[in-house]
Amino acid sequence: MWGDVAIAFLLAFIVTFMATPYTIKIAKRIGAIDIPKDKRRMHRKSIPKFGGPAVILGFLVSTSYLLIVMNMENSINLFGTEQYGMQLIGTVLGIFAMSIVCVIDDIKTIKPITKLFGQLLGAIIVVAFGVRIDNITLPFLPTAEIGELFSVLLTILWIVGVTNAINLIDGLDGLSSGISVISAISLLIIFVLNGSPLVSIILITALAGALVGFLPFNFAPAKTFLGDTGSNFLGFSLSIIAILGVAKTYTLAVIVLPLIVLVLPIFDTLWAIIRRLIKGKSIKAIFKADKGHLHHRLLSRGFSQKQAVLILYGISATFGIFAVILLESGIWKALSFLLMIFIALGLGYKNFQEEKLDNQMYECIECKYIYNPKYGNERAEIKPGTSFEDLPDTWVCPVCGEGKDMFEIHQ
Repeated sequence: MWGDVAIAFLLAFIVTFMATPYTIKIAKRIGAIDIPKDKRRMHRKSIPKFGGPAVILGFLVSTSYLLIVMNMENSINLFGTEQYGMQLIGTVLGIFAMSIVCVIDDIKTIKPITKLFGQLLGAIIVVAFGVRIDNITLPFLPTAEIGELFSVLLTILWIVGVTNAINLIDGLDGLSSGISVISAISLLIIFVLNGSPLVSIILITALAGALVGFLPFNFAPAKTFLGDTGSNFLGFSLSIIAILGVAKTYTLAVIVLPLIVLVLPIFDTLWAIIRRLIKGKSIKAIFKADKGHLHHRLLSRGFSQKQAVLILYGISATFGIFAVILLESGIWKALSFLLMIFIALGLGYKNFQEEKLDNQMYECIECKYIYNPKYGNERAEIKPGTSFEDLPDTWVCPVCGEGKDMFEIHQ
């Protein structure tokens, strides 16, 4: 099994890493460019937003090759009683159906309701090919199979919900792709410990490999973005693989583990819906973007983009580890782990805040102008609290006009 896992990861990584530069060129030709035309966007220059197809290609090439070879070797039976082959065909068709809408959105911005239609269409296709949440386990109650109609509706809601959760948290360089890597690795560990189907292990490994291949181009400062095509694909695939990984499990802990792993983007999305409903007082308000997401709140408290991303990585990893401990060692050890994390954060937060406020200053070697992150650069619309590394590449010294490369750490 581990040889197949290694192949799945490495092949997806190489294909995505090699394909991403081509998607950057394609993005420039077709106009899939993210232009910073409003204050909600964190970047200051136009950046290609068509990295999603590279991730999808790496994932599909890796999984298609490996599963076909494994089926020929009889190490896996795609068309046996479980009918994984049909489910995978439905998943691929669902990805393509949703991606068509998302590609149009990356090139020509379309209405959120149209994107929601694409997500629903993709989810319906997947469900029609047999991917279902068949049972629900509640505390102190026996496991019960749910009716077909409720199963279909619940599965569609899960797929669309997770898809939007990953899409909405895609607001900073490397944020959604990094959180998806952490979620994928957490689910991989859970699947292995739980004895989940080999199909789900291969799929989640390939997804992790594709994302690791894309991250060098997406982490700050980003050379390209996932775009709606990529961010929707991540949530879509994570939601489906999670179902395949725990579909035949009847233990309460394992049923809720994917929910715990993805709790950060799910919470951010639910809070966004509640916040927009309260503020806008209408259903239409849900589709209006705002600056109330978790990453926006971290930035407003003075953290840089990289710091905000790393903090959210840490939170996501904490919940992923919590889910693994919950499966392996039980609720009390998992809760004690969370308690220790909270205590450590509480003790160190004050010192961290003081260190953050005392940001490193940089000095222009030409005119000796000193950039102080505490005050920013109001004339160039650089907000207070912006670290030197987060200044746009086009920023120049306000005194002599030299670029960032002419600055050094102020002693």
